[in-house]
Amino acid sequence: MTNADPVQGDIWKEKGYIMDGMGAAQKLIQNHVLKKEEYVTLLECASDRDVKKVLTDEAVRLRKIYYGDKVYTRGLIEFTNYCKNNCYYCGIRAGNRNVVRYRLTEEEILDCCREGYRLGFHTFVLQGGEDPYYTDEIMVELIRAIKAEFPDCALTLSIGEKSRESYRLFREAGADRYLLRHETANAEHYGSLHPAAMSLSDRKQCLYDLKELGYQAGAGFMVGSPGQTVEHMAEDLVFLQELQPQMVGIGPFIPHHDTIFAEEKAGSVEMTLFLLSVIRIMLPKVLLPATTALGTMDPQGREKGLKAGANVVMPNLSPVKNRKQYELYDNKICTGEEAAQCRGCLAGRVQRAGYCLVTDRGDAV
Repeated sequence: MTNADPVQGDIWKEKGYIMDGMGAAQKLIQNHVLKKEEYVTLLECASDRDVKKVLTDEAVRLRKIYYGDKVYTRGLIEFTNYCKNNCYYCGIRAGNRNVVRYRLTEEEILDCCREGYRLGFHTFVLQGGEDPYYTDEIMVELIRAIKAEFPDCALTLSIGEKSRESYRLFREAGADRYLLRHETANAEHYGSLHPAAMSLSDRKQCLYDLKELGYQAGAGFMVGSPGQTVEHMAEDLVFLQELQPQMVGIGPFIPHHDTIFAEEKAGSVEMTLFLLSVIRIMLPKVLLPATTALGTMDPQGREKGLKAGANVVMPNLSPVKNRKQYELYDNKICTGEEAAQCRGCLAGRVQRAGYCLVTDRGDAV
């Protein structure tokens, strides 16, 4: 799970904070916001059955108020696994020479969209590494082509840090949403996961730019990443409060064999589920995916995520021949019921979890 000091809660008490886990949960439910030290107290009680139940029940209640039983689908198109960055945890980092690299052409991407549309998808997510080949001009042409052929669909981009001007061009071309996980809101922890050329301040500025330009913006972080403490996760929650994103993507850290973190322990499914409930209460209207990483760690992970407050799933529309090559972490699920072509299988699983898979765009309310 985390490397948090087990006596952290006692330290906060010595500083005058005497709230226990249930008290923090009740305050979050009442106010939808906590101070950092109160989040620490809450997260230290993540394994407390009573605290977990009260948060899960409230998360589900809020989810149903704003979204009913709907679960939105996003057709994921992983269109390039080239990346100029060398993030220490990532399987497609620039320094990994064992990756078989690929790029999809515009026509291949459009074919993925056509297949997705035929299957009932009305949101497409273009996700890739930070690939210099896809210049602003190429991306603008691609965005316009997708929006021209599928004007009733939403288009989400997830292609990393760009300049404000690039984001402006993509928005004007028709992009609706942008996913950019901040990964960790603690600068020192961020530095332990990324090379010196990358900075948390740059990442945060990108997120603020995206919001100001009118995107539905999405942030998020890894749960249980190397060196993460409960205090770090509390800082993540405080940052999400400040940013007020329309989407939040979190999932357990999963090591990749070709990184320096190959032998690190994976993040906790239970802590991820706990945090999904916390985030739903913090941001009641947020679009909250039950992520692929959650499904990779636990065969019932996505269903558990939906029952904890999530309301989005992202099946894979990428060409089958490329799915295994977009390996951010080991054992990533990308075929079978994770594939968009098995939408009926996924709908059945969602229904068994008590919800209904829908085909509309699923904009944030």
